[in-house]
Amino acid sequence: MKIGIVGFPRSGKTTVFNALTGLDASVGFGGGDPTKPNLGTIKVPDDRIDRLAEIFQPKKTTYGEVVFVDYPGRPDASNSIDRSTIAQMRDADALVQVVRAFSDPSADREADPAGDVDSFKAELLLADLEVIEKRLDRLRREKDKGKETALLELCKEHLDAEKPLRDVELSELEERDLAGFGLLSRLPMMVVVNVGEDQAGAPIDDALKARLDAESILGIALSAQVETEIAGLDEEDRGAFLADLGLEETARARFIRAAYGLLNLISFLTSGEDEVRAWPIERSTSAVRAAGKIHSDIERGFIRAEVVAYEDFIELGSDAKCRDAGKLRLEGKEYEVRDGDIIHFRFNV
Repeated sequence: MKIGIVGFPRSGKTTVFNALTGLDASVGFGGGDPTKPNLGTIKVPDDRIDRLAEIFQPKKTTYGEVVFVDYPGRPDASNSIDRSTIAQMRDADALVQVVRAFSDPSADREADPAGDVDSFKAELLLADLEVIEKRLDRLRREKDKGKETALLELCKEHLDAEKPLRDVELSELEERDLAGFGLLSRLPMMVVVNVGEDQAGAPIDDALKARLDAESILGIALSAQVETEIAGLDEEDRGAFLADLGLEETARARFIRAAYGLLNLISFLTSGEDEVRAWPIERSTSAVRAAGKIHSDIERGFIRAEVVAYEDFIELGSDAKCRDAGKLRLEGKEYEVRDGDIIHFRFNV
């Protein structure tokens, strides 16, 4: 799964990317190829994996992962997205817009998070409208009045009303029909409000939050500068630094979990002396499909899944005690895997 990080010039998007990934991508246009995105893979913090690793002391501990892409911005100060960047964004599974909410003497305007959100929304709507109108024009020339035309006309009507396509309720078949168009306003969306150091730990402005909620956009506030400083501290100093800010955890941890949820992902868990691991899957995945995440042979030869909820395992302490208490269940192929299920698959190939 791939999450694209975007933002207008001087929003601090690459600083956010560096704070999240621990990488050192060039900020601004001072080095590197300004047309190429930066890539970083991030491990998803998971207290359940930490606890199971303490219990089993495995040879290997593996967390869920999300790939973040820092897309290039424009070298000028305009609040628009370059066409080549628009094209690159179409392969993302979700988008994160970074907006500036800190004072910047070198910027040519005051910080305006709400205005930046509106401008970016307009960019996405126009990009999608261009794609849909081009396809509709071809269908009209071919005198096609089938289901595709009706679906695209519905989308065009929504875009003309300045509404993102993520608000359109579609059937599973219609979702598949639209998938190949790379429509950007259809993607799940999150806004990161990049605040100054003096605002680290403060929530998003109520008015902006209400605005985001109205459009089904998740919002989170963080200070990229502070998060970069925290990332460079050792564990003991990090805890003290967070305590001084009145925080229990880093904004980085909150952001990564929020981004994971943005993709509609959950994790089932496997545990043992060899490995404790989180397996990311889409919500509502069946047991047999989840088995295929581990290996195609397990999916092909699936017999049953032995399932215990993480909370029950921690409370009772072992598979044997969970079995005796009736908390270890045998589930078939169609069982819908839940977040935190600890699963052992039985299979025969």
